[in-house]
Amino acid sequence: MAASLLVVLPVFGLIGLGYLARWARLLRESTGEGLSDFVFVLAVPCLLFRTLATADIPATQPWGYWIAYFAGLAVVWGLAMLIASRVFARKGPELVVCGFAAAQSNTIFVGIPMILKAYGDAGAVPLGLLLAVHLPVTMTAATLLAEGRSASIPLLLKRLFTHPIIVGIILGMAARPVAGLIPAPVWTLVDLLSKAAVPCALIGLGIAMRRYGLESGLALPAVLSGLKLGLHPLLVYWLARHVFEMPAHWSGVAVLFAACPCGINAYLFAERYRQGVADASSAITLSTLLSLFSTAAWLAFLGLG
Repeated sequence: MAASLLVVLPVFGLIGLGYLARWARLLRESTGEGLSDFVFVLAVPCLLFRTLATADIPATQPWGYWIAYFAGLAVVWGLAMLIASRVFARKGPELVVCGFAAAQSNTIFVGIPMILKAYGDAGAVPLGLLLAVHLPVTMTAATLLAEGRSASIPLLLKRLFTHPIIVGIILGMAARPVAGLIPAPVWTLVDLLSKAAVPCALIGLGIAMRRYGLESGLALPAVLSGLKLGLHPLLVYWLARHVFEMPAHWSGVAVLFAACPCGINAYLFAERYRQGVADASSAITLSTLLSLFSTAAWLAFLGLG
């Protein structure tokens, strides 16, 4: 339990710093929106570019591993949108934000240290595979869902191929064959922007929490947190252990990856569309707090606690 607490303390520290800075009026509300725009338009695309351009993706794909994780993700995403629509009257991009929050994992602060501590070097390869495609897949799906309902096909294609996240993904895949030829100063610039993504996003989230508080109440964030921390890893466990054949450390990595709390990108996505920000910020904070207990339980269940 203490190890889990130490893992998530930096998350709350940066969120709290943004919250207190806004409470003390050291920062303006517009600062949070500016930070979110910076992260979404520059920092995260650079992070995706670097990840995809340099990721060690094997030629033969472990399809059972992919299906086990992303099938669970798809079920949770769809269920979150259904509940948000039928029970909480959310609609449009708000629905997408709810699905995104329930399905996308906080891998940087929670997933990586927890999984590497649990499985060591043996977990590095399956973890790296998920890291390489997790954010591109979820961001692309969220963008398609948000943009595809009212846009014509030409307009949808235009929006997709001018979308900062999609541009980062496309450029990262295109750069893979020539990644070693890219000059060092370019990589330095990309690294500087990439490393700014997480702290800027968390401080921006703290500012947003000061603005919105628990405006959306506890009910919907609690549902989203329950889907993320409980149902998602449970589905992945069943698929990875009982449907597909894979080594125990591969299935364990997938389960722990799914058991991570709601990721910061749901908040960034909500800020981008200016809808669902209160839902996203509350779900991220509540799920991160609850993950102190849920991740410890999953580690014990997998025989690692």
